[in-house]
Amino acid sequence: MNDPYRMPARPSPAVAADATVVRRGFVQIEEGQVHYREAGVPVAGQPPLVLLHASPGSSRTLAPLLRAFAAHRHVVALDTPGNGDSCAPVSDIAELPYFADALLRAITAMGMDRFDLYGTHTGANIACEIAIGHPARVRALIVDGIALYSAQEQAELLAHHVPNVSIDRNGSQLNLIWHFVRDAYLFWPWYRSDAEHRRVTGLPDANELHDKVVDVLKAARTFHIPYRAALGYQKERRLPLVRVPTLVACAKTDMLFAYFDRVCRLMPHARSAATRGVGSPEAVVETAGVFERFYSDPG
Repeated sequence: MNDPYRMPARPSPAVAADATVVRRGFVQIEEGQVHYREAGVPVAGQPPLVLLHASPGSSRTLAPLLRAFAAHRHVVALDTPGNGDSCAPVSDIAELPYFADALLRAITAMGMDRFDLYGTHTGANIACEIAIGHPARVRALIVDGIALYSAQEQAELLAHHVPNVSIDRNGSQLNLIWHFVRDAYLFWPWYRSDAEHRRVTGLPDANELHDKVVDVLKAARTFHIPYRAALGYQKERRLPLVRVPTLVACAKTDMLFAYFDRVCRLMPHARSAATRGVGSPEAVVETAGVFERFYSDPG
C-alpha cells in the first residue's frame, strides 16, 4: 500500500543517527526559492510536520520546537516569502491567502502530500488559511497565538506597527530595525514605550536579540508585506471556517494571550491549551509534549 505521507529519502544514515540536527535548504516555486529548516527523518505512517513562524523573523525562531518534534518525525519549518532567506512575495500588497498559496506550493514541491501543521502568530493565520482551502491535506492543525483586534486596533496597528524602512548610506535602517526588534520584546505594541504597555517577559539574551535583528535586516525591503497581510487578515470571519482537527494554543506570557478565550469561542470544535511557551528549555519540553499529545490523537 502506498504511504500517503511518503517523503523523498533525503537524510543520510549519519543524520538519522542524530534526529535533532537542523539542516537547511531551498525549494523552488514560481517566484523564486523558499528557504527551510528541517530535522528528523520520515517515519512510515507518520505525517511530516510543517511549522510556520511569526512576523517578523524567520524559521530560526522555531528551532527549539523543530528539534523537540524531530525526535519522533520529520519536521520542516519554512521562511515565509518576504522573511528570512526566502524570496520576495509576488507583490508589495500581497494579502494573506497569497502566502498560504505560496507556502503550500513550497510544501508540495518538497514532496509532502498530507501533513500536520503548526503556526504561530502570522504563521498561525497562514496555517488557518491553508487548512480552510485544503482540508484534505492537513491532518491536524495547531494555531499558537492569534489576535482578534477591534477595527480601531487594527487600523492603528496597520498605520504604526510595521515601520517603513528606507535603505540609505547613513545606515539609518540598522538603527530603526534594532530598536523595532528590541522594543517589541519590551512593549506591546512596540511603539508605545510607556509603563502601561510594558511586557513582563523582558529582553532575551544578547545573542538571541542579535540573531533576531539579523533575520529582520535580511528582509528589510520585504518583511512588511507578510506582516501587514497578517494584521489585516479578517480572522473573525475566517477562523470559523477551519474544519480540520485543531488545537488552539497560546503561551500565558504571550502578548496575544488576552485574545485566547475569544479565539477559542470562534473555533468551538477545537481543543484548547494555555502553555508555558518556549522561553526556556524546560518550557520547550513541556509545550512540545502538549502539542505531541494532540498530534498523536487529534480526533
